[in-house]
Amino acid sequence: MKKEDLINKIKMVFSDVTLRDGIGLWEAQAIDDYEPESVQRKNRQKDEKTDWSSFNYTELQRCHSSLSFFDASGMRFHLPAFLIGSIKGELDDPVFHLTQLDDYAKSKLTTLNAEQREAVVAYLNWCLQSIEYQFEHVTIKRALDKYWI
Repeated sequence: MKKEDLINKIKMVFSDVTLRDGIGLWEAQAIDDYEPESVQRKNRQKDEKTDWSSFNYTELQRCHSSLSFFDASGMRFHLPAFLIGSIKGELDDPVFHLTQLDDYAKSKLTTLNAEQREAVVAYLNWCLQSIEYQFEHVTIKRALDKYWI
């Protein structure tokens, strides 16, 4: 699949996703920094909640560790921005969070619908076609076989 086709697929299947009551980017950073709940709530106020496509890649890269602290709604909302940024080479990929699937990691992927799961599978297959991901091929293939397909 060509990059542009993959990006368009991701945009289409995640187009109507909002954060709702999920953990946002800056709230997750506060959790990562062991901030008290008062700081987490304050950070949540500056979180984007309706338009995942509005994130800039510098901000996402700076907050890459947030992927570890999202809940299911937060992951569903932020994942397309991370996927597209990765495809464009603008930020580090989220492959670890899509392939190292213990029970906690799986719990963050439960709100993805069938079309969104297919887009993640297409992304992982795209990674398998790229030399950049050669050292992760075994892990990606295992995740595809055991979880995604």
